[in-house]
Amino acid sequence: MTEEYKEETPEVEELIEESDQIGSQKAEQDLEETPEFEVIEPDDEEELDQVAELENKLLEALSERDEYLDGWQRTQADFANYKKRVDRDRQLMQQNAVGMVVLRYLEILDDLERALTNQPQTGEGSDWADGIDLVYRKWLKALEVDNIKPMDVDHQLFDPMLHEAVSHEESDEYKSGEIIEVVQTGYLIGDRVLRPARVRVAK
Repeated sequence: MTEEYKEETPEVEELIEESDQIGSQKAEQDLEETPEFEVIEPDDEEELDQVAELENKLLEALSERDEYLDGWQRTQADFANYKKRVDRDRQLMQQNAVGMVVLRYLEILDDLERALTNQPQTGEGSDWADGIDLVYRKWLKALEVDNIKPMDVDHQLFDPMLHEAVSHEESDEYKSGEIIEVVQTGYLIGDRVLRPARVRVAK
């Protein structure tokens, strides 16, 4: 069997060589058939002018696009600002209307507040005082719905934008400019003064 294998070996080698030659020829043929791309360049001055004209038109179109985009963005910003201003003005008008109505009834709330200053703690009068206190608290909650609330002036310095001084008094307990007592409660509507607080001020 060894001698037969040796005799067949040259034939196998010939087949391998023949296969390699066929593969090389195929590769060369594929390489020759690969298409080549030609770069087309303008071959005269007229075509060059046409290319330059197209480039100029493209630049003009891009410039107009940027101009229109910038104008559109400015218009959008102006509209957004206008909408905010309209909303703010509407809210302000609503607050003014509500404030004018509520301002008429604050004196009634002042009377309730004064009635509660010396309310009795025991006896028949205490039940009556509890009823007054309940009405007073309902008034305050109703005002909160319209964003109206009493000012908190405890331990604050006098501010002419918020307070109205009814007197300036000497005091050993309070510093100069400090509020001694609130004579009439002040109210805010939103962040604006609906009614200034009337106060006594130390000097």
